[in-house]
Amino acid sequence: MKTTPIPNKPTNHPARDADLHHARSKQAADKVGEKPHPTYLEPSGIVTLTTDFGLQDHFVGVMKGVIADIAPQAQVIDISHHIPVQDVRAGAYMVAEAAPYFTPGTVHVAVVDPGVGTARRALAARIGPYFYVAPDNGLLTPLLQKAKDEGQFFKIINLTQPQYWLPETSHSFHGRDIFAPVGAHLANSLPLEKLGEAIEDPVLLQLPLPKRIARGWRAEVIWVDTFGNLSTNLPKSLLPEKTKGIKVDILGDTINGLTRAFADALEGEVIAFIDSTAHLAIAVVNGSAKQKLGAGVGTNVEVVMND
Repeated sequence: MKTTPIPNKPTNHPARDADLHHARSKQAADKVGEKPHPTYLEPSGIVTLTTDFGLQDHFVGVMKGVIADIAPQAQVIDISHHIPVQDVRAGAYMVAEAAPYFTPGTVHVAVVDPGVGTARRALAARIGPYFYVAPDNGLLTPLLQKAKDEGQFFKIINLTQPQYWLPETSHSFHGRDIFAPVGAHLANSLPLEKLGEAIEDPVLLQLPLPKRIARGWRAEVIWVDTFGNLSTNLPKSLLPEKTKGIKVDILGDTINGLTRAFADALEGEVIAFIDSTAHLAIAVVNGSAKQKLGAGVGTNVEVVMND
């Protein structure tokens, strides 16, 4: 495979120089035909950002500036900056749903961090075919659970090497000072292990699971999207192939069967359907199920499967 030489020009950025040294060493190994370690993952050059910062302030732009300074070649993609404020569980669901659609080797930086400035750890991880950088507060829970269930490789590092952070760190903006720089260094091919010490006890959230009831399931709304659609934690895999006999109960409303597409129902009608994440969801055609039903995250949904 043809490689492009990396220039030897110093950058006046010690940590980035270390990244370049590692990359040059890897290119030299490639030239002599050395095989990478079986668990080695080549960075894709993509860094994603998921936060609860919103877009009114400078926070997101500054994180992008930090990444551009350390890894100017990286492509930065926004997943979302409108996670409900300090809602770690919502952030965890968002990252887990979005991550698989990116090129292997992508670095996913997620910052929903109510504990910023406290003793909570900061993490970098390799989980399956991706890198992640996040506070140790449960943001990685769905990803780690999936990795364990599917036998995927994963390794978690407690970030203890400040030479890969900004020179000065605040007590309120670790997205800028720690997570963005670390994500950029990973995009520069810095080995994960150089960022700190491996751990085996990350903080994990207690995520709600659907519960078996007589003739069906009790599910829960876990996400409300921009349109007011209510996504539940009941996966399509737990429902029968023939769905005409299904009844969905939510806050006293009963929905008969599942609708394939919004246009298959009348405007204003409350429908149940399988959403793009392959989970049961509730919607109002050309309206908001959140507003019409008064439902939200945590609302119970019962699914009865008639014979």
